[in-house]
Amino acid sequence: MDLDGLRALLARHARPDATTAIDGVLVSQVEQSTPPSPSMSGTVMALIAQGAKRIALGDRVYEYRAGQYLIASVDMPITGQFTEASPERPAMGFGLVLHPATVAELLLQAAPGDLPPAGGGAPSGMAVTDAPAALVDAVIRLLSLLDQPRDIAVLAPLIKREILWRLITGEQGAVVRQLGLADSSLSHIARAVRWIRDHYAQSFRVEDLAQLSGMSVSAFYRNFQAVTAMSPIQFQKQIRLQEARLLLAMQSSDVSGVGHRVGYDSPSQFSREYRRQFGAPPSQDAARLRGSALRTAPALV
Repeated sequence: MDLDGLRALLARHARPDATTAIDGVLVSQVEQSTPPSPSMSGTVMALIAQGAKRIALGDRVYEYRAGQYLIASVDMPITGQFTEASPERPAMGFGLVLHPATVAELLLQAAPGDLPPAGGGAPSGMAVTDAPAALVDAVIRLLSLLDQPRDIAVLAPLIKREILWRLITGEQGAVVRQLGLADSSLSHIARAVRWIRDHYAQSFRVEDLAQLSGMSVSAFYRNFQAVTAMSPIQFQKQIRLQEARLLLAMQSSDVSGVGHRVGYDSPSQFSREYRRQFGAPPSQDAARLRGSALRTAPALV
């Protein structure tokens, strides 16, 4: 496994916003350990080439380090921190955004017997495993295109498909495959997750979300917990608080108004839950964040 070659490419092409000239490809370099920071995971594969990162999802904790990758198949509220990073040995990572349509296309092209048998129930929306040498090699070839920009348009899609195929057929392939299966338990839960994200300020009944997902209430609750490590109500609260933080940091100083906008009827409850989540009252946290750009790239890289 050529992690040295991967590190050289990541160091050469890292930008502050983690983006690259290849659509859906992310590169990060962090020179110091960071305190826990809440964000959304995105649907992404994140491969660490140097350093280590810790991700908390609900009551689950995932740690991954050099030579390992993490898969997030649902966009979920997480808390993450780099635990091993310094100016001498910065943490470095590669990320690839995962699209259900591309996964579905590859699954349709696979010959009978090419894929492992599907397991029962919904897998967790997040998983960590060691990266095989063939996967690291494909990542290196993809990043090498950044040094040959004229080749990106033709070759990048081919190598991204290779990477995705190696994920689909790899140790955590079940997590990725369900992303592209229209009738999978994960896809049904993802439908509910999208509804909560799009309507986070609205109250809802779990029965209605179960119906939207095509499941009984008990099956929906069980599968939602398996995928997100949270109940639907806990998930909504995380989304509300993160949206409130973004509003306060970027444009508004009206704490009560922001709380009401994201769905809180009680200003005191909003302030209490905000402080519990972010470690400071809304106005104090916003004053610290305001004027600085919040990172928009998936937070796993």
